This record gives sequence, C-alpha cells and structure tokens, in this order.
Amino acid sequence: METAGNLPSELTGFVGRASEVDRLRALVAGSRLVTVTGAGGVGKSRVALRAARLVQDRFRDGVWLAELIGLRGADLVDHTLAEALRLPDHTSRAPRKALAEHLADRELLLVLDGFDRLAEPCAELVADLLRRAPGLRVLAVGRRPLGITGEQLLPLQPLPVGSDAVRLFAERASAVLPDFAVTAHNSAAVAELCARLDGLPLALELAAVRLRALSVEQVLERLDDRFRLLTGGDPSAPARHRALRTAIGWSHELCGPAERLLWARLSVFAGYFDLEAVEYVCAGGGIAEDEVVEAVAALVDQSVLSRQEGAGGGPARYRMLDSVREYGAGWLAALGDEARVRRRHRDWYLGLATWCELDWFSPRQAEVAERVAADLPNLRLALEFSLDGVAGEPSEDPAVGQYLAGTLWFCWVGCGRLAEGRHWLGRALELPAERSEARAKVMWVYGYVALLQGDSAAALAVLQECRDEARAAGNAVAEAYALHRLGCLALVSDDMPRAERFIDDALLRYRSIGELNSNVLMAQVELAMSVAFQGDVEQAVRLAEEVRDICRDHGERWTLAYALYVLGYAAWLGGEPERARRLAEEALAIDHAFDDLVGAVLALELLALITEGEGAPHEAAVLQGAAGRLWESVGLRLFGSRYFNAPHAVCEQRVRAALGEAAYAAALGEGGRLGLDAAAHRALNRPRGAGRGEQHGAVRAPVPREPAASPEAAG
Repeated sequence: METAGNLPSELTGFVGRASEVDRLRALVAGSRLVTVTGAGGVGKSRVALRAARLVQDRFRDGVWLAELIGLRGADLVDHTLAEALRLPDHTSRAPRKALAEHLADRELLLVLDGFDRLAEPCAELVADLLRRAPGLRVLAVGRRPLGITGEQLLPLQPLPVGSDAVRLFAERASAVLPDFAVTAHNSAAVAELCARLDGLPLALELAAVRLRALSVEQVLERLDDRFRLLTGGDPSAPARHRALRTAIGWSHELCGPAERLLWARLSVFAGYFDLEAVEYVCAGGGIAEDEVVEAVAALVDQSVLSRQEGAGGGPARYRMLDSVREYGAGWLAALGDEARVRRRHRDWYLGLATWCELDWFSPRQAEVAERVAADLPNLRLALEFSLDGVAGEPSEDPAVGQYLAGTLWFCWVGCGRLAEGRHWLGRALELPAERSEARAKVMWVYGYVALLQGDSAAALAVLQECRDEARAAGNAVAEAYALHRLGCLALVSDDMPRAERFIDDALLRYRSIGELNSNVLMAQVELAMSVAFQGDVEQAVRLAEEVRDICRDHGERWTLAYALYVLGYAAWLGGEPERARRLAEEALAIDHAFDDLVGAVLALELLALITEGEGAPHEAAVLQGAAGRLWESVGLRLFGSRYFNAPHAVCEQRVRAALGEAAYAAALGEGGRLGLDAAAHRALNRPRGAGRGEQHGAVRAPVPREPAASPEAAG
C-alpha cells in the first residue's frame, strides 16, 4: 500500500485536551477546511497532530504534514507543500497545477502548520486546491484564520489552570527532576504558578526547566513584576501574550551573555541544524569557538533548543520553536547584526553544497541525498539571501547565488526536485550579472532541467547561449556541458545522429580537461542509448558496461541505475529475461531510493515489458498503468519520442490482445491508482516465476527495428 503519511512521532506525553481533540476530530469529519487558532505557545500544533493521528485511518491516501514555519518567500509555499507530500514532479508545470493534479483523485488530510507569515498566499493555495481536489481536507494551524469561505474554526484556549495545567507542569517537571511531585507542601505554589502563566503550555514547560536550580516557590517569586517589565507596561496586552513573553523573556534573562547572543544568532536557521553549522555561523564577536558547545547545551537544558538524535547514529541535530526563534530574531535585529549572521549562514550552506556536489560522485552518494533533504530548509534560506539580499538591500554578489543554484544540480536532477530547481535557476539567471563561470553553470543546469521537463524550446535557447558564451570566453568546461546537454536534447527529440555527434564531442572534451563525474558517465549512457536506437546494440552494451564498472569502482549509484536500464533492455532483446529482470529491478530500486522519477518510470516501463514476456499480461498492464500515472509528473509521456515509445507500444499491443479491451482498461486503472512507492513495491516484490503458468512466449525474437515498433528503441 502507499505510504500513509509523514506525521512525526510524539516525543513527550500528551496531557489533557480530550474535549478539544474530540471536537477537532468531529470538525475534520464534517468540514473540508478546519483551522486551529490561538496564541503562540498554546499548543495548537500538538492538538492538531494528535487529532490527525486519530483520524488517520479515515483517509485512503493518508495524513500529511507540511510545515511552513521559517518560510520567507511566498513563491516557496507551493514547493514546500509539494516536498511535504513527496510529490514527484519533474515537469515544467507550475507547482500549483502539479499539486492540484496530484491531489485531484486522492483522499487525504493535509495538516498545514505555521502559515502566519504567509497567510495570504497560503489562503489562496488552500482555496484553489480545495476547489480542484474533492477528496482533499485541510487542517490548518495558525494564530489567525485563513479567512476562506467554509472554514471551520477551533479557537484553542490555554489549559485549565486548576487541572490540566498542573498535570502538564508536573509531568514536565518530573522529566527535569525525576523525584518531583505535587505535594501538600508545594501544591498551592504550583497552582498559583500555573495561574500566573495563564495555563499556557509553552510557558509552563519553560518554567519547569527552572526547577533544576530553583524550588517552585522561588520560581513563583521570580515571576513578580515580569508581566509589566517584559510587555513595556502595556495593560491592554492579552494575558496569554504576556505569559508567553514572560516565560520566553525570563529564560532569556537567565541566560549568560554568550547564551543570549547565541540564541539571537540561531534565529537565522530554519528547521533542523547541526553543531558544526552552529559553530561556523555563530562563533566569534562575543562567543568564543570553545564556548559554543557549552552554550548550545545550556539552551537545550532550558528548552530553548530541542535536540534530535541523528539518523543512523549520526550527529545530533537541533531545532528552535517558532515563538522562541521570533524572540531571538528581534534581538538580532536590535543588535544590527542580521546581515552579517545571515551571510555567515549563507557561506556555511554554500560550503555544504560544494562538498555535497563533490561527494555525489563517491560511495557517500546516498548520504549526500539524505543530507540535502534534511538541510533543504536552510539551503532555501541561503538561496534567498544570495539572490535577494536582506532588509531591502540587494544581493552583494549575484555570482554567489548563481554558483549555489548551479552547484545544487544533483539535488534538482538526482533527487527528484526538478520543478523547484528550475524555480531557483530561473531566478538566478534573472540577476543582472556579467558573464562568469557561475552564470555559465546555471545556464547548462537550467537547460538540463528544462529538457527533462519536456520544455525543449527553453532548453535549446539557453543551451545554445551557454555554448556560444562559453566558446567566446574560452570556458572549456561550460562548453563541454552545453554540448553534452544539447546532445541529450537531441536524444529525447529523436534526432539520433545529432545526439551521437554532440555527446561524442562532449565526451572527448571531458577527457581532454580531465572531467570525470556522474554527468560525464551519464553522457556515456546517453551515447549508448543513441547508438542503440540506431541499431548498434552491441556497442550500446559495451558503453553501458564500461559505465557500470566505473560506477562500481567509485561507489556511484545514480548513473549506475541508467546503465543498468540499458543493459537490462539489451538482455531482454538477447533472450535473457531473467537477467533482464534482475538488472531492471536493481535500476528501479536505486531510482526509487533517490526519488529520481525519470529513471524510475523508465525502469517500470521495462519491467512491464519483461512481465508481459513472462506470461503475466494483467500485471504488465498494471505496471503500464502505474507508469502512465507517473509520466504525468515527468512531463511528456516517454518524452514524446517514438524511439522511447516503441517498446511501450509493443507491450501494449500484446497485452491488449491477451486481455481484451475491457480487462486491459481495468488493469490500467488499477495501476493508475498507485503512487511511486506502491508501484515500486509491487514491481520489486513480484514472486519469481509468477505468471509462467499462462506464459505465451517468455523469450521473443526481436521485432523489426523500425522505431515506431521497435523494442530495442528503449535502449
């Protein structure tokens, strides 16, 4: 079955709120848009996620959480939502259109958390999606309503101070002091403390941390006059706002100078970040490098930072609650240090992108993909700063933003983020900048992304411009890449002699300048495809085998999948269906792991052909249906190429004849309901020998090499 969603697990106990959770479940059952509103720190996200978990079984396609906290640009809302939904979209369609088409026939609940900074674009997006996706329901979480017709509201109040607030404080206090309990001796002080903090969960949790050093009575004493002090004496400020600011401000007051400064500087991060990033971005100017670890530990102890264990035994990562981050950002702005710290942040993630690009061609390729996914929120912030500057001031050096956008090519192409990549690359090309190596790289990467999306006109224009400018500037590297991608464009445009000529020229240039990486090896795979389409399957096999061997020597997996695809199809043509299946399954497994939809859907098409040859026409049709659905997210089906389409057409003709029109259509529909995860699972877990009882020709003689009907055209 398809993955049921992405809700995180609860890290601490859930206290109270039974009636609110029940009410929210009822609202979600009866309304398509429900918004949980309330002050910062009141527990909106916890209540929404608890209710979402309890209704998860009602939604065929699961419950999905999209966190918008930390986003600055309205143009990122659609991309962030697509990322949260794990929407594989390689097309040139606007992300909004891709989202609507993806959700059109799905039944799922979308939890949209932290839309406050971007309320208007979020409201527009939600309204549009609800109109176009009848099976979609949205549970939004923010400090105010979205303001959409039909929206149902659940205003969340603080915890009752005489019961649940005391329970929450006691539970969090016992996490700090295992022997803590509410007793006859301290019960009055605990009750007064909870009342003074207005039952606000975040304020109670921050106050509980103080018990490491103070008694409940001492904590209470130190709250005296804090409301007035920390709200500027404004008697009209709502009590719960005063309580939150008091709790956060009190934690701030109790920090040492280095901890306060670190808190302010940490506000430039988004999502999770690691200690190395903190040390680089935040050290200096009042924080010695050897003080950073101790200051981070102190902020974790005070619940200013939350700590998450690293995946697979990796380094711990940290995160700051939005309300706490806002408080720190205010201090950073007051210090006049925002631009400098954001520049340091940009530089760290610029270095990370550079390291990841180099390590993409290594045994650490999977680790790179995971790292980029984990750091994507901060990479987006770095791109925004590089391209837009800060506080109304333009970017200092457009080439830096162009370098970052181009260096992340492996993220856009290799990790299934073509649509977002084109967004950033397009913005980078719009910058008024002189010709440079960074601009040339953005151009060929943009052309690569555009051609994979099926936008041949845009790809051709920018790649030709890149080639001409690189030639005039003597930039041999950019010229080689431009020629390579022009050859790739010819490949998907069915001009095989031109594709062979351009790619062969690019490979010679790569060798002359000593370039060897995933792109270079991909050029050789594409050359293998072009010669196979022209009938020289033996040469295609030799080229693909060489790529396979180099990939395995270097630990490269992404390009390896495409080489295996070519070898798998050649094996099918040569009458080796079992070997063909092994190769195609390995290719699909790799593509699926990297979220590379282009490679995955090609492998699925090949597996459908192999499955038909094994005597299982129904299963072959199901896989064709799944591939057909996924092609909608790639762009033109089979690139609009008669060569790439030929094996699909052969498989379809045979399956139609075996099943009949009605059964074939039903099987296609069955496959069309599968997403990438479910389709890959089904294709990779087919029992060996399944369908052989009804086999009608497992090994077929190759059909004629006319492209419109030729199986080997899929090479």
